[in-house]
Amino acid sequence: MSRTRRPNRRHFLTSLAGGLALARPLAAAVRPGPLPTSALRTLGFRHLHTGESLRVEYERGGKLAPEALDAVNRLLRDFRTGDIHPIDPRLLDVLRAVADRLDTRRPFEVISGYRSPTTNAALRRRSENVAARSLHMVGQAIDIRLGDVDLPRLRAVALDLGRGGVGYYPASNFVHVDTGRVRRW
Repeated sequence: MSRTRRPNRRHFLTSLAGGLALARPLAAAVRPGPLPTSALRTLGFRHLHTGESLRVEYERGGKLAPEALDAVNRLLRDFRTGDIHPIDPRLLDVLRAVADRLDTRRPFEVISGYRSPTTNAALRRRSENVAARSLHMVGQAIDIRLGDVDLPRLRAVALDLGRGGVGYYPASNFVHVDTGRVRRW
């Protein structure tokens, strides 16, 4: 009668170590290549009122890139007054997530980024669709569209993220995205 040997802890650990040693060369052979663009935290913009364009890597190695944020702030300034205000980096992350989900490398077409209180008041006098305490005035909102994505799809993806407010303006051909509380209109 043969005796069946039950594996013990030492046998198990020795086998595991051997398996890991064999797996090491395989893991080295399948190392990922360069990070995809989205992992580099890049964004592209084309401001429709100023004609300016920008492609920028706003975060590097997990840290915000101050010179890139300055360039974004300048591009997304109040084009009516020239006033510059810091743009919320979380808004850039929302845009990056939208671009990733839509699998687009096209620049965001910007209708409005930062708005000074003076500009916001003037727009409010002309339209009931402008909020008195608009998040545009604190750099937390942007009105956009994408050349290769239809507006309903852009809106749906922004809503699906659940990371702030999303306004839909099909008559004016843009979607509003902000980093305020989650809401829709």
